[in-house]
Amino acid sequence: MDTSTENDFDFLQGRWRVHHKRLRERLVDCQEWQAFEGTCAMQPILDGKGNLDDNWLDLPDGGYRAISLRVFDASSRRWAIWWLDDRRPHALDVPVAGGFEHGTGTFYADDTLDGLPIRVRFRWTDTQSATPRWEQAFSIDGGATWEVNWIMQFTRETGGCA
Repeated sequence: MDTSTENDFDFLQGRWRVHHKRLRERLVDCQEWQAFEGTCAMQPILDGKGNLDDNWLDLPDGGYRAISLRVFDASSRRWAIWWLDDRRPHALDVPVAGGFEHGTGTFYADDTLDGLPIRVRFRWTDTQSATPRWEQAFSIDGGATWEVNWIMQFTRETGGCA
C-alpha cells in the first residue's frame, strides 16, 4: 500500500449521518442483521497527519459514544486505526493497519473474539462519492474466508453548525 498519503481520509472530514447494519452475532453463521442510526464528526489532528472522529451509535438496546483515532506514518506509508468507546473506557482496541490503493482503504489486525484468535479487516470504499462506506469483517482461517459483520453507510450532514 505504498500509494497511501496523509490525505487519504480527507473525504471523511466534517459531520455525517451514519446508517449501521451489523450481524447480531459473529462467527456463528448468524444471518440476522440489526440496523440502527448514528452520527460521526471527524476532524484532522497532528497537523494533518492524523484524524479523530466522535461517533454516536444509537443501538436499539442502548446507545453509546466512541472515537476512532487514525494516524499516518510517512516512513511506512501506512495508517493505524484505533477504536475506543464508553462501554469499556479503559480498553483501547488492537489497531488495524494498512492503507489505500485505487481509492479503497484496507486495514488488518490480529485479535481475539471470545478467546478465539481472529483476523480483522476494515475496508473503506466509495470514498470519492457522497456516500462513503465502511465495513468490518472477521476471519478464523487466517484470511482465507471472511465474514462481513458490520457495514456503515455515511451521508454528509447539510446545514447547521459544524
